[in-house]
Amino acid sequence: MPVLMFLFLLILTFAIAYYWLKPTKTESAVQQHLENIKVSREDEQASIVLKQEGYSSNPIVSDIVRQIPGAIPTLDLIRQSGQTYSVSSVMGVSLAAAIVTGWIASLFVPSVFLALIIAVAAGSIPYVYLYVMREVRFSRCDKILPEAIDLMARGLRAGHALTAVLEMVGNEVAEPLASEFKRLHEEHALGLPLREATMNLVSRLPRDDMRFLATAILMQKETGGNLAAILDKTAAVARERARLRGQLNIYTAQGRITGWILCCMPFVMFGLISMVNWQYERMLFTEEWGRIALYIAFGLMLLGVLVIRKIVDIKI
Repeated sequence: MPVLMFLFLLILTFAIAYYWLKPTKTESAVQQHLENIKVSREDEQASIVLKQEGYSSNPIVSDIVRQIPGAIPTLDLIRQSGQTYSVSSVMGVSLAAAIVTGWIASLFVPSVFLALIIAVAAGSIPYVYLYVMREVRFSRCDKILPEAIDLMARGLRAGHALTAVLEMVGNEVAEPLASEFKRLHEEHALGLPLREATMNLVSRLPRDDMRFLATAILMQKETGGNLAAILDKTAAVARERARLRGQLNIYTAQGRITGWILCCMPFVMFGLISMVNWQYERMLFTEEWGRIALYIAFGLMLLGVLVIRKIVDIKI
């Protein structure tokens, strides 16, 4: 108990210190803007914008982290979620959470395998948070994108150039889409070809509607044509897809709620029964057949989640 109390106070102290010392949103936005416009050129012939990679602020640590498997997908996940964390900090927090939670779980759970599962679950919390933030950010961008495309079409009809239209969209539309178009305009203005800058935008927002927009811009750039008319049709397609997504969310609401209930209810009931009488479910961890039953239950639960997700995940 003294060791657990010490760990609890240590984690609480660091959490409070991090909360009070972390930069404000304005400071983070200014720092992100400064990092985005910091460029260097490999040579004077090719105008290639090189940005500071987000592996770590320390160059030595950055070189080490870059060699770790999964570092590049983690960096893409951080960028797509709109966060400013470095890959080293995300991996460090994940590893620390897995080690501490696994050690604490080993004190209460007799099975090493169950303690390992708990440790893996705790270590995946930072990645789950990034996935949730990415989906929230993507959803907001999907709602704003038709308005941004309409604004681009109106700007082109008014006689503005494409680069000016991109800058106007970055200044006029709401976040988080505004920062992406600002970054697109800055990359193109600093010398990066439009194709590469647009593909960078698609890599940060890998959504079908954004791919449609990128395809329209690049096709008009290479083959010509009336880009304003193409953008009008692209905006209409994006709005129709948004309407279909809303209808599908309504039709699949029952299945999604069923999946959440089936996933959460066993853990809720386990916690309530354990609070009343821990000995009632203790045999699930102490007896061999109890652990086997837990493994089978986890496997069937995972299978059920995958089946329900496959049913309600309808592609548009």
